Amino acid sequence: MKKLMLLFLLVFSISVAFSQEQKKPKIGLVLSGGGAKGLAHIGVLKVLEEQGIEISYIGGTSMGAIIGGLYSVGYSSSQIDSIFKTTDYDALIQDFVPRSTKNFYEKRNDEVYALALPFRKLRIGIPRALSKGLYNFNLISKLTHDVRHIRDFNKLPIPFLCIATDIETGDQVLLNKGSLPQAIIASAAFPSLYMPVEIDGKLLIDGGVVNNYPIEEVKKMGADIIIGVDVQDGFKDRKALNDATRILVQITNMQMIKKMPENIKNTDIYIKPDIDGFNVVSFDQGTEIIKRGEEAAQQAIEQLKVLSKDYKKSERATLKIKKDSITITGIRTPQLENYTRSYVVGKLGFKAGTKISYEDLDKGINTLSATQNFSSIGYSFEKAENGDDILDIDLIENRVKTYLKFGLHYDGLYKSAVLLNATQKKMFFKNDVISLDVGLGDNFRYYLDYYLDNGFRWSFGVKSRFNSFNKNILTDFNDGEFLDLFGLNSINIDYSDFSNQVYFQTIFAQKFLIGVGAEYKHLRIKTKTLESTNTNPILENSDYVSGVAYAKYDSFDKKYFPREGILFTGDFQSFLYSSDYSRDFERFSILKGELAYATTFFNHLTVMVQSEAGFTIGEQTVPFFDFILGGYGYNMVNNFRHFYGYDFVSLSGNSYIKGAINLNYEIFRKNHVNFTANYANVGYKLFDSDAWIEQPQYSGYALGYGLETIIGPVELKHSWSPETGNHYTWFSLGFWF
Repeated sequence: MKKLMLLFLLVFSISVAFSQEQKKPKIGLVLSGGGAKGLAHIGVLKVLEEQGIEISYIGGTSMGAIIGGLYSVGYSSSQIDSIFKTTDYDALIQDFVPRSTKNFYEKRNDEVYALALPFRKLRIGIPRALSKGLYNFNLISKLTHDVRHIRDFNKLPIPFLCIATDIETGDQVLLNKGSLPQAIIASAAFPSLYMPVEIDGKLLIDGGVVNNYPIEEVKKMGADIIIGVDVQDGFKDRKALNDATRILVQITNMQMIKKMPENIKNTDIYIKPDIDGFNVVSFDQGTEIIKRGEEAAQQAIEQLKVLSKDYKKSERATLKIKKDSITITGIRTPQLENYTRSYVVGKLGFKAGTKISYEDLDKGINTLSATQNFSSIGYSFEKAENGDDILDIDLIENRVKTYLKFGLHYDGLYKSAVLLNATQKKMFFKNDVISLDVGLGDNFRYYLDYYLDNGFRWSFGVKSRFNSFNKNILTDFNDGEFLDLFGLNSINIDYSDFSNQVYFQTIFAQKFLIGVGAEYKHLRIKTKTLESTNTNPILENSDYVSGVAYAKYDSFDKKYFPREGILFTGDFQSFLYSSDYSRDFERFSILKGELAYATTFFNHLTVMVQSEAGFTIGEQTVPFFDFILGGYGYNMVNNFRHFYGYDFVSLSGNSYIKGAINLNYEIFRKNHVNFTANYANVGYKLFDSDAWIEQPQYSGYALGYGLETIIGPVELKHSWSPETGNHYTWFSLGFWF
């Protein structure tokens, strides 16, 4: 009987213990949205971890979804802190696409125009958003590598949900299934900043519009106790609403601000960081924002300690930030109207059955984005039967085929100009594009380019260009003969070049290009200086036909102020025919090349070494195609080359060699101070003797300041030459064109 009673007591004790364990309250964490202000969530998580509080459920919106999502898959607060400290916030906010993923046509497109607007049905539109959010998507996808096959967020290490808004109906959309990175990015798609995300046929934007504090949804998950972190602003008065971002945020949050008093009542531990003075894009102040989160959590420390005594969690293994490779056993692409599967896979740069890194995946996705042929790009992974991954690519074609683009430039040679561009895609064929630049200002210019892009196969193009300028110059294109004859130091010229080219070219690895073609050119040079004499003022007025071949390799990370990379160009042009205005034309050829290398030390100091040379082949050449050195900041055409220490169009010869070294220091973000030394030998038949390797005949130095802006580089250069003692100060504004 005693034994039976003992057994009964034991069973009863186990039953009671089990019952108590089952009734143990579950803690839910609610993280609101707030853009950069949401970094305060990281500080709160640090304090929760210090107190050992076990979180059973997480619900978040916008930035709360990003941080909550990462925490739910296993990252610690310190790891999330490190992730955000190493994030490129310029890339996060803008639609950053690495230059290395663009072909040469796409590079030029991004390095000439300051503004591009869609043009449909004879109306100028505005872009749907500043960014597609691809940088964010790629980052989240890499960070959630370990759970990439999970489609039910309740099966994550900590069950998770986030909120988005259906932009077409205004309804709340609860996201707790599907692709985790896609759900997080949809929840954080801030209107006008990021493109809407399409999930299950719904077009979704930032969940903060309808529910920026998903307390009820977390309770429905099973949470008994709610810890809520609120980084929303309250209503601001007119003095505080002093920019468009603040006004948009207030409009977006109006409904939620009104709901917050009731939400606060239903929150067991309410944490409100002091984020006054910060806005949704204050990412550069992230350290201080995180600190504010810690301080706010410390103010609630007594309440948190009560929880930590009774519900202290067991230690969990934190995830490592993955750099794993992925074996892609299959690639799924949607049925597209204008692009084939082979086009998409070709742009990705890898095929099914290959092992790739996340870096390879990012590069492929960015290459697709660089084409600007897709308004939305996404992807997810499905586990194959053999355990490898099937890559599901989600693409939405860009319906905009016509763009109007604008630019602005000033330099000392072409003077001021406003650039107007019209670009039309799919003009005749699926993969073609036609672009017309018109420069209006002191000197009229235009550039027309039709290009049929066949990817890594041979592509076809037609170019037409007109350049003109008026300038007092120090050379007469004739070895000083005119200047000596009339006792002049300089002459004033009107220079115009009309060139038309048909070409075929192909690209390797997005960086190396080779091409061949034929060119027709009309060159006209007139001087007003000689109008008072009996000398014909027209120095040149001839048509030329030539064959061209070229090669180019470009791995610079940026065209202006590059930090790393190599640039190589080689050009060969053979002049076969001329209308021969001067009556002395003989066939001749020009060969020229350039090599430059840039590398960065101590994260701020960049050293770039450059060398270039050119010479003519033939007994009789045309002096108007000589190499012309001098000046800086203009778009170089024909054989015009920059050279510090000498004014624009100062030195000429049918052969030259030049070397330069540039030291550039980024004193703070996008602000540069630099020093350049360049040396050259310029002459006639320079390479027929050893003269080209002798001590440089010409040298020049320049001290400059540069600023990267939305319209391109703004640069101020002061240069001088020890040979002449002359000093020149040049100012250039905007992208070169």
